Amino acid sequence: MERSIQTVNPATGEVIETYPLMSDDTVNARVAAAHRAFERWKTTPLAERAKIVRRIGALLRERADELAELMTREMGKPIAQCGGETGLCAGICDYSADHAAEVLGDEQRDFDGGRGLISYQPIGVILGIQPWNFPVYQVVRYAIASIIAGNAVLLKHAPNVWGTALALERLFVDAGLPEGVFSVLLIDTEQTERLIENDHVRGVTLTGSPAAGRAVGAKAGACLKKSVLELGSNDAYMILEDADLDTAVAACVQGRIYNAGQTCIAAKRFIVVDAIYDEFRRRLVEQLAAIEYGDPRDPNTALGPLARADLRDNLHDQVRRSIDAGATCTLGGEMPDGPGNFYPVTVLENVEPGTPAYEEELFGPVAVLIRVADEAAAIRVANDSRYGLGGGVFAGDVERATRIARDLFDTGMINVNGYQMAQPELPFGGVKDSGYGREHGGFGMREFVNIKSVMITP
Repeated sequence: MERSIQTVNPATGEVIETYPLMSDDTVNARVAAAHRAFERWKTTPLAERAKIVRRIGALLRERADELAELMTREMGKPIAQCGGETGLCAGICDYSADHAAEVLGDEQRDFDGGRGLISYQPIGVILGIQPWNFPVYQVVRYAIASIIAGNAVLLKHAPNVWGTALALERLFVDAGLPEGVFSVLLIDTEQTERLIENDHVRGVTLTGSPAAGRAVGAKAGACLKKSVLELGSNDAYMILEDADLDTAVAACVQGRIYNAGQTCIAAKRFIVVDAIYDEFRRRLVEQLAAIEYGDPRDPNTALGPLARADLRDNLHDQVRRSIDAGATCTLGGEMPDGPGNFYPVTVLENVEPGTPAYEEELFGPVAVLIRVADEAAAIRVANDSRYGLGGGVFAGDVERATRIARDLFDTGMINVNGYQMAQPELPFGGVKDSGYGREHGGFGMREFVNIKSVMITP
């Protein structure tokens, strides 16, 4: 009996499309085709690979409206935020094309008795297991780095955004990428686990939950295959006594509600020193209270629905359990009536260690306010998390804030006096339960290559 997956519009509950799952035979055939494509693609000169990647970026810009419509329909992203996602992806393509020769070029090093050549060689087929929250960016982030390095790429995308996945497959081919170098697999979790065992799959990258990361990392390790894991976070933003509150509040509001808060590097915990807590709280709650959810197709909508009903249910359960454990719900916190997976902007205070709002990632528009005595306490609370992806520091003394960010914040990425998301020029990735490995900034190009030493004796 043929199995299938339905995609559902999260704003209306209406079924969009039904996709049959691929059979194991089809999957195996696609993997074999990807390996054959890799054998040809790896011999393609780097300059030619860069040209194709640049054309992918150009097509992303040309098809931005088409992709925006898909993202809004499939996962509820406000239409006004979709252009930023495709623009970032095009920028990643441009950066990769501009810098691939520098990052992947051969290096010469002398050693006692000879000279060495260091070469960065592609290794084969790379499997990407990606989530739905940034349906285009999550794909481009890992795929472009591997493709320009000479690898072939498989995509196992989240089922609720399979329409976007297939649109990207068409776009890559239309840009001139040879058939098989980038392939979409419409498969379930069990098929994905078996796929990691395939001899042609040489590496695995996942963006998802810590539980998914443990499973995929363990499976890849058992097969002696490299993995890169990006596993979300509970990012802390510290607001110190000399911070510019206008700047801090505006950035924290944006960082909390962008993409309905469904962002691994969203601003989630706001750790505020006692001296300015009341004023920061007043301004933050005032601005958040003015944000209402609405139709994501409306360009004026800032807050759309959560991507799936189960995600909204889980978020609400975290909020209620936190309140039951003593947290104060200052704003929101009630499940809305009516169609769609909407959830109101919510603010929780008086959050204590051991509660969901303190310990867990709240993947939705829920802000957690934590009052602390001073800078030392703020740093301690910020680092009191099993996660370590992003975060931020707001202070009038930029050198002080930069010192804290560089030396004391136990995360892979930190903002100073602002809220910035991923940048093509800078490495992206975390520590602790947020995973390992890096993407962007050229670092992703070297994750799945054979760093080969050639020792030449005169």
